[in-house]
Amino acid sequence: MAKKIKTLIKINLPAGAATPAPPVGTALGPHGLPIMEFVKAFNDKTAEMKGTIIPAVITVYVDRTFSFIIKKPPVAEMIKKALKKEKGSQKPGKENAGTLTVAQAKEIAQAKLEDLNTTDLEQAAKIVAGTARSMGVKVE
Repeated sequence: MAKKIKTLIKINLPAGAATPAPPVGTALGPHGLPIMEFVKAFNDKTAEMKGTIIPAVITVYVDRTFSFIIKKPPVAEMIKKALKKEKGSQKPGKENAGTLTVAQAKEIAQAKLEDLNTTDLEQAAKIVAGTARSMGVKVE
C-alpha cells in the first residue's frame, strides 16, 4: 500500500553542507519531520558536489516520514561555474558579466536537459541563453 502524501517541499541547498538552521529547519519543522535525519541524508547524497547549490524536492508523508530527490543545479549556477564568476551582473543589460560561448550553452543545456520542459537540445540551449541574458551574460 502506498503511503499517503501530506505535502511537497522544494528547497535549494548547498551540496554537502546543509544545516538544521533556516531554510531547512523552517521548511521541515512545521511538518514534524526529523530535521537532522534529512540534513544527514542530503549531505551524504550530495557530498561529492560540494560548492554547488542543489535543488531538492522533499515528499512529506502523513506518518511523518519523508523521501527526497535531488535535481541538477539551477542553470544560473551552471552559467556562473562555466564563467568562473561569483555572480551575474548587478545591472543586466547595462553591465556585461562575461561571455558564454554557444558550445558552453549547449553543454549546460545537455547537463540540465532532464529538468527542463523540452527534449530538444537546440530549444534547451535557448533556455540557457535566456537565463544568461537575464544575468547580464552575452552568448555568442
